[in-house]
Amino acid sequence: MKTELGEMRVIDAHAHFFSYPFIMQFVEALRPDLPKDDPYRGLAERLGWELPTPDHAALGRRWVQEMDKHGLDRMVLMASLPGDEGSVLAAARAFSERIIGYFMLDPTTPDAVERTARALAEGLRGVCLFPAMHHFHVWEKACYPLYEAAQAAGAIVFIHFGILKIGVRDKLGLPSRFDMRFSNPIDLHRVAKDFPAVTFVMPHFGCGFLREALIVGDQCANVCVDTSSSNAWVKTMPNPLSLADVFRAALRVFGPERILFGTDSTFLPRGWRRDIFDGQVQVLKALEVPTQEARLIFGGNLVRLLRL
Repeated sequence: MKTELGEMRVIDAHAHFFSYPFIMQFVEALRPDLPKDDPYRGLAERLGWELPTPDHAALGRRWVQEMDKHGLDRMVLMASLPGDEGSVLAAARAFSERIIGYFMLDPTTPDAVERTARALAEGLRGVCLFPAMHHFHVWEKACYPLYEAAQAAGAIVFIHFGILKIGVRDKLGLPSRFDMRFSNPIDLHRVAKDFPAVTFVMPHFGCGFLREALIVGDQCANVCVDTSSSNAWVKTMPNPLSLADVFRAALRVFGPERILFGTDSTFLPRGWRRDIFDGQVQVLKALEVPTQEARLIFGGNLVRLLRL
């Protein structure tokens, strides 16, 4: 991709695969309020989205079209429903040179370890944990076999700490029973020390827990952050904080080698969030980040971490 930072191999390290099973959970939750003859179409009209079919490879193709449109090299697409590994796996297999598949895991389920080992063996490259969503602490010993499986497979462990909002649930008026008692990045410190060979990624710069994310990053060389989303969490800070301030702090602690570019792109037809990319390019330019360091953030780091 050609930008003001020159030619770059851009890899989006954080986007969501809103598959047919993911959407169907909302159809089931809202079925009494949707047209009886075609509730799926009714939900599509209510959201104003282009909804997927059960053909997961077709949804993968739509994201490849987005990559081609914007000049991206690859994207991480993560299944956004526990138990939905098969959807993103089908897309990743169909477009193995473009789609990097991650999956969401609820580690409190009895089959979590078996499911993790199987998904990684079949080719998925990252395990995504949402402690506030599934009500667990990442340091609980029940989670340790999951980290062991990730370590054996050379997979990334992605953990969402901080503020958690699911925009589609809010748009549909569905409750989100999240518990922020499980959202502190400090929880990761002991785990990262116990698994120094595993790369842990915290999205959105800690999503409101910037100080805590910086503390863990300073103590643990195997912890990274991603830059994804609008980072609207900055409005919760007691003092005004710009995206440039956030990047400056992250660069000071993590360095350019442990920051991964992401957009948090989700639904179609909006598609890939070019606005997020352009805004971050402008921030790095304003901070006078050298081009070689910017190239690490926008793709080089993920190439190294996943040996792409």
